[in-house]
Order: sequence, then C-alpha cells, then structure tokens
Amino acid sequence: MTPQEPDVMLNGWVDKRPAHQNNIICAIAQLIRKTLVVAELEVRKLRHDPYDLLIRGVQPALWLLVFGQVFTRTRAIETGNLSYLEFMAPGILAQSVLFMAIFTGGMTLIWERDLGIVHKFLASPTPRAAMVLGKALGCGVRCLSQIVIIYGLALLLGVKLNLSPLALLQVLVIVLLGAGCFCIFSLIIGCLVKTRERFTGIGQLLTMPLFFASNAIYPISLMPNWLQFISHVNPLTYQVDALRGTMLANGSSLYGFGLDCIILLLTLIGLTIICGKLYPRVAM
Repeated sequence: MTPQEPDVMLNGWVDKRPAHQNNIICAIAQLIRKTLVVAELEVRKLRHDPYDLLIRGVQPALWLLVFGQVFTRTRAIETGNLSYLEFMAPGILAQSVLFMAIFTGGMTLIWERDLGIVHKFLASPTPRAAMVLGKALGCGVRCLSQIVIIYGLALLLGVKLNLSPLALLQVLVIVLLGAGCFCIFSLIIGCLVKTRERFTGIGQLLTMPLFFASNAIYPISLMPNWLQFISHVNPLTYQVDALRGTMLANGSSLYGFGLDCIILLLTLIGLTIICGKLYPRVAM
C-alpha cells in the first residue's frame, strides 16, 4: 500500500531562491529600521541644546551679508546671468552643511567613545553600516535648519529663489546627501585620530581646502588646471552644482541634477563601507 502524498509541501521542499530573496529583503529592512533608530537618537540630542542650530547659522549669515554684498558691488568675478550674491547663495548653503557635518560627526563619535556609549553599540547586534548611516541621517536632519536660515537671508537680500515644491524637495535631497557624505568622512577621521584635540585640528585643516577647492564662491573656469582637477573630485562641487540648478529661479546646473545625485550617492556608499570597517577601531 503506497503512502498518500501530503497536501502541504514538506519543509525543505520549497525553492531556495525565494527564501534567499526573503533573507535579503529582511536584512535590508533590518538595516533601514536600525538606521532610523540610530538617527532618532541623534536627533533627540537637539532637545538638550536647540540653540546650537541658531549659533551655526551665524557663519553663513556673515558670508552672505558681508562677503556677498562686497563682491556683488565690485563685480570682480564673472558669474554669467546671475548676480554674485545669487551665485554664492547655494555655495554658502553647501558650506554651512559641510562645516556642520564635519564638526558634528567625528566629534560626537569621540565624545561617545569617552562615555562608553560606542562600546555598548558595538556589543549589540546592530550592523556597523546602520550605526554609520544613522549618524549621517541624524546629521542631515540637523542641517535642514540651514536651509531655512539661508533661504530667509537670501530672500531678504533680494535673491530670486525657486520656491516650487519640486525644487524644495530636490534641495532637501541634496542637503541630506551632502551632509551624509561629509558626516561619514568626519566619522572616518574620528575613527583614526581618536582624540578631540587632534580631530579639531584636522577638521579645520580639511574644511577650508574642501570649500575653496569647489565652485562655491567662484566658477571652476577661473581656477588653475591643478585646482580644477581637485574640484572635479571634490563632492562639494557636485552638491553646489545641484543646489545652484534647483535653488535659484534663474539657476542652471553644469552636470545635471541626476549626475550630481549619483556622484554624491556613490560617494556616500563608498565612505559608508570604509567607515563600517574602521568603526570598531574607536573602541580600541
């Protein structure tokens, strides 16, 4: 007498490919969920010092009110159909994002290492990539306040901004991508130097070359050839280019919004992989 075949397929008889796909989907979902948890922890820190966002708006305000006004009157830099103030407004937004990201990521990491918080995270099953991306996302949320400050000042100074919902959404995306790139770059420095004093020195050493070796305050065509090469490999150049094409009413992008986003995204992924490998070094 032959045994009757079961109506339900036995365990192990299912196709392995769907199970593998489900594992990948679950891993991505876990990475996203834990990234959001780490980002939420970073954003909660603002409740202890909300005035930090206003203080960080002083420097870009000075650049727009002093530097921008003076060079607009001198007309020393050719900026095409844009006034110099309009030309530099997106660059100052990118600069404020750069400075906030550099001096938030690595410094916070070293401070958490001294308090023993990093050791607890490393002992948890949280992926290293989620720790890195969570801090980058939290830094990006912090940098969104700079959009409000720069837009307000630019409108007061007569800059013609593109206030359409699509343009504002594109500016948000670019600010988040740029903040993520430079925050993770700062985390990499924090993983290597491990002391606040040394990090402060290296951070100041790197931020100004990144800023001046970009198209933030003057066109790339005015640079010497060696500086143009550095500018083309500088992620800040593509962040400024995307902001200049979306933020201004008469603005245009040299490389295109899509290419700018792709370059920033690839930079973000590459830096995340490097930082994820170096992250355990913080606890050593």
